[in-house]
Amino acid sequence: MYDLVKLQSPTSSELKVKQQYGKLKTVSAQNWSTNFVLTLAGFAVAIAANILVKQVANVEIKTYFVAGIPFTFNLLYRLVLVVIILIYAGMGIFSYFDPVRREKFSRQAPFRFAMGLAITAWDILGTKLLLLPQPFFPGPAKILESFLIEGDFILQNTLYSIKLFLAGFTLGVVFGVGTGILIGWFPKVYYWVYPILKITGVIPAVAWMPFALTLFPSPFSAAVFLIVICAWFSIAALTAQGIQSTPKYQFEVARTLGAKTPFLIFHVAVPQAMPQIFTGISNANGFAFTTLVMAEMMGQPGGLGYYINLSKVWSAYYKVFASILVMALLFSLIMKILGLIQANVLRWQKGWVKE
Repeated sequence: MYDLVKLQSPTSSELKVKQQYGKLKTVSAQNWSTNFVLTLAGFAVAIAANILVKQVANVEIKTYFVAGIPFTFNLLYRLVLVVIILIYAGMGIFSYFDPVRREKFSRQAPFRFAMGLAITAWDILGTKLLLLPQPFFPGPAKILESFLIEGDFILQNTLYSIKLFLAGFTLGVVFGVGTGILIGWFPKVYYWVYPILKITGVIPAVAWMPFALTLFPSPFSAAVFLIVICAWFSIAALTAQGIQSTPKYQFEVARTLGAKTPFLIFHVAVPQAMPQIFTGISNANGFAFTTLVMAEMMGQPGGLGYYINLSKVWSAYYKVFASILVMALLFSLIMKILGLIQANVLRWQKGWVKE
């Protein structure tokens, strides 16, 4: 009887988890309404400031028609802020029903409020009063005017950048993981290939541009080559490190059960190396995106880097900032997608590593 009661009684660790969960639920529920308002308040202040603060400088406010609807840059700016408010409001309401999401939403509220105030100050100084050096530091409303002037052209260059990045980065991941597996598993491949990897991997990818433009038939294929080279080094090095760090006892157990070399590689070594592989992919993503922009600025017929160069020639710095904004959103989206893939593949890590 004692043993049965003992087995049914919660352990100290289970009690601790329940206590922490209850505390989390209570604290987040108490602060949720305050943090919900705080999250939205900063952007609401930005809208109010844009409406109430008068345009003291002599700035021409043009009207553009989008699908027959008249827009000015101030109206588009307010509309974007309203969309941001609606998105965060939806996130807040959705988080209310989950204590973990509620706590995360509450924790990020002060930063979002500060972000709204920063946008407010930027709008007043850069758009309304023109106290920032012009035309080098335009306000957010002026930057958004770029999408009213030539939104189709920006979209065209964005799609070109996406196509170029996907082609180069996908090949870089394939070649990087493949090279890393070969280096990490086969000593002879390590002997011959790893020194080459160390020498060529540390050279900036753009340094190969003169050779790439000579060897490849088109600027697009040359840029793909540069992105592949950039991503290949980081992914291959960390994949090889992950393969080589697999505990030997795992191979011994698998061999005892009759496993052959392909099974040992793809069912023992590669799963063990997955955290390092994703670390390499994440690192390579940033380097590849930088290489993408530099390649576009140095000889591509399209892309966001090309758009920056074109805008700079005409001193249209608000268009330069618009392309930078698109880059930031695009890179954040790519990182989010990679994070979701990593979380799904490495879901066994949940609860075992620091998040």
